[in-house]
Amino acid sequence: MSENYNAMWTDLGLDLEAHDMLLNVLGQAYQDIYLAQENRPEGMGYFDFVMSEVHGLRIKELMDEKAIGRKIIGSYCVFVPEEIVLAANATLVGLCSGADFATEDVERLLPRNTCALIKSSFGFKVGKVCPYLESADMIVGENTCDGKKKSYETLGGMVDNLYVMDLPQVKSENGKALLKAEYQRFKAAVEDLTGVAVTAGSLKTAIQTVNAKRAALHRLFTLRRADPAPISGLDALLANQVFFYDNPERFTDSVNKICDELEKRIESKQGVFAEKTPRILVSGCPQAVPNWKLPMIVETAGAVIVGEESCVGERGTRNLTDESGETVEEMIDAIVDRYFMVDCAIFTPNPDRLAHIEQMVADYRADGVIHYGLQFCQPYLMESIPVETALEEKQIPCLRIETDYSMEDVGQLKTRVEAFVEQLR
Repeated sequence: MSENYNAMWTDLGLDLEAHDMLLNVLGQAYQDIYLAQENRPEGMGYFDFVMSEVHGLRIKELMDEKAIGRKIIGSYCVFVPEEIVLAANATLVGLCSGADFATEDVERLLPRNTCALIKSSFGFKVGKVCPYLESADMIVGENTCDGKKKSYETLGGMVDNLYVMDLPQVKSENGKALLKAEYQRFKAAVEDLTGVAVTAGSLKTAIQTVNAKRAALHRLFTLRRADPAPISGLDALLANQVFFYDNPERFTDSVNKICDELEKRIESKQGVFAEKTPRILVSGCPQAVPNWKLPMIVETAGAVIVGEESCVGERGTRNLTDESGETVEEMIDAIVDRYFMVDCAIFTPNPDRLAHIEQMVADYRADGVIHYGLQFCQPYLMESIPVETALEEKQIPCLRIETDYSMEDVGQLKTRVEAFVEQLR
């Protein structure tokens, strides 16, 4: 870190020794995986800076916001509407974690066969190493999968500010009505927390801010369709990850600057990989910071990742919210319509997700799909077999991978991915 933040971290109750250990591992991984890439866009310098200050300057900004009375809300899911948070003068930050931490302690609280993402979130709390979690005035959990739903019962006893949002499991009129009722309940809870009423003006501005952020990523996604690929899958994933906790306006500006640079690269046929490099779409579970294992394996095996069908990817940002509403009620309806289109594997049946995978294969001219499932993540593992079957019926090669956050299976995964890439050639 470029400045000593120990006093701030101590005030937040972090375990400084454990936290230093985490930052050292994170810094080394970033060095080995990201900074080792060749011919990266210059605009990635901003994201390198963000990662170097991920627990430093950004946390200081959040603490400065808190000092003037703004509230910080932490979220574990893309179903938590940032529009409502911003409209009530609060800041939303993502809390999902992508690394194992304090696993033995976590397994005293949760079964061993709990998915890595949930265990990681608990590990960051138990290990006292997540300043985002500790700075939050409200933590929002959501009843997506059974693992999360039941784990929040335990988490509720570990934090004093947990709010749990219920989510529909079926795409029906009743399901949409439940989502609307939950978003209205959430709006009331956020207004209560901040003491600021959501108005038509503040909600419209918030919708425009979040739409601009998503639109910048849409622009980036579109540019990844070029061959040769103007940006690596690793770097694009990093932008998707930073989306969840950076300042919205600054993030939007930084992504658009990279897009300006990529457009020039595409014009001059300059890529980070050679033309005709096998192109892969990764589909499935979200990959939160610092879960870079799979893209590192794929892109050192001679392929390029051209898209992510994931909540940390196109699924999470695909649709914009209709900006035409004039009243708070109309805008809440538009927000509900937008989030109800997210095709998470919690929904049953879930044909839209398969349709989107097939559409993305065509749009990004992908040669094959890697279906990424976290061990014990039942919704995505259950969907992986029908997805693979449907893709192969359409002559789209698919490799199903089931893994966790450890590095123990890297050799085995590398062998399987290299064989898959060879098949695509």
